[in-house]
Amino acid sequence: MTEDIKKVASKGKSLAGEFREFIMRGNVMDMAVGVIIGGAFQKIITSLVDDIIMPVISLLTGGIDFNNMFVSLDGTSYATLEAAKEAGAATLNYGTFITVVINFLLMAFVIFLLVKFMNAVSNKIKKEEEEAAPATKICPRCKSEINIEATRCPHCTSEL
Repeated sequence: MTEDIKKVASKGKSLAGEFREFIMRGNVMDMAVGVIIGGAFQKIITSLVDDIIMPVISLLTGGIDFNNMFVSLDGTSYATLEAAKEAGAATLNYGTFITVVINFLLMAFVIFLLVKFMNAVSNKIKKEEEEAAPATKICPRCKSEINIEATRCPHCTSEL
């Protein structure tokens, strides 16, 4: 029985070591940085939607305030969502949901543009690398530099 406990204990140490190795990998650290930056980026998008886009949409729709679009589930009519919350009424906040959907769509669009830009830069770099393909090769006999398409070395006349 003590041998079984020792096996379990040794597996625990192994598991801890494996976990430590997993955490210290570059991919996990990159992911952590991405999550942190994504959280900050989400605040920017939320501000963009709440402070810039929603007022414009409200203006275009004749002054509709999406944040005050709700249905009171107790049957009482309230002037604002805040008044309903103060009264303790249960509400169905579909206007807030619309705002969150717009947040999501904007976030997805910005990420799409970012990925599209990164792919364009990557493709440009890849094309430059392809264009820089070698135009010459080295003769295996005399070690002279010759044209990549040559079938015979112009220096030593050996066949390639």
